[in-house]
Amino acid sequence: MTATATPAPDDVAMRPVDWVLLAVPGTVWGASFYLIALSLESLDPAFIGWARIVIGFTVLSLVPSARRALPRSAWPRVASLSLVWMAVPLSLFAFAEERVSSAVTGMLNGLNPVTVVVVGVVWFGTRLTPGRIIGLTVGTLGGVMIALPTLGEGSSSVVGIVMIMAALTCYGVAINVAGPLQREHGALPVIRTALGGAALIATPTGLVGLTRSSAETSSIIALVVLGVFGTGVAYVFHLGNTGRLGATRASTTTYLIPGVSIVLGVVFLGESVELLALAGSAVAVVGAWQVNRS
Repeated sequence: MTATATPAPDDVAMRPVDWVLLAVPGTVWGASFYLIALSLESLDPAFIGWARIVIGFTVLSLVPSARRALPRSAWPRVASLSLVWMAVPLSLFAFAEERVSSAVTGMLNGLNPVTVVVVGVVWFGTRLTPGRIIGLTVGTLGGVMIALPTLGEGSSSVVGIVMIMAALTCYGVAINVAGPLQREHGALPVIRTALGGAALIATPTGLVGLTRSSAETSSIIALVVLGVFGTGVAYVFHLGNTGRLGATRASTTTYLIPGVSIVLGVVFLGESVELLALAGSAVAVVGAWQVNRS
């Protein structure tokens, strides 16, 4: 009898429900910047960063597979992830949105696959193929196009852009470190443990931020939704998609982030987006796609 090969996830035909599930994480993460803007109406950015981490950790703790303990040998690397994947960037995005719009923050997040490869090449010895060079070049051009209109708005906006790029650089480091850990110990246990460590790291600044915050219902609701879905549930969906559809297909959900952030920022927050920045967002997504494809 001849054995029938099981198709790899990336080769499996997509069903309508798969398309819906694929869109969920990118839509949620794209909406995160809108939710941060709502939270900032009465809450301090340091408290927002800390609270969403605590909420996300709590949500993932309800998932049995995420509660698996990691060996001591993994703790140092997970501790570094707590800092550069969770505590620092999730706080920086909130501080940045005091200075730049949620739409611009979301558009620049489209560069995340590009920064991952840049950090990988510079610090982790990732091989730089011709396809990746093209993707990095196109993505960088898109980032410049997004930032240029904002940079003309003053020094505060420049600081906001720098904060966003610093957060993306942190993501670049973290994803290069997290990949081997997740393959060895499972993605959800690594993410949950990193969130737990980040909650401890950010507690002092989070409590200071709490003293600077007021309790407006709309901001609190936005923060809870941000923590539950953006820092918790979206990871579960994304990793489910990865197992079912393959890593390459699952990663395409991130291409939705800029578009979702633009629509929510413009329609519900009344933000204006320059044509050059819109074009740059499209260019950045093309660069990110080329990097992933390569």
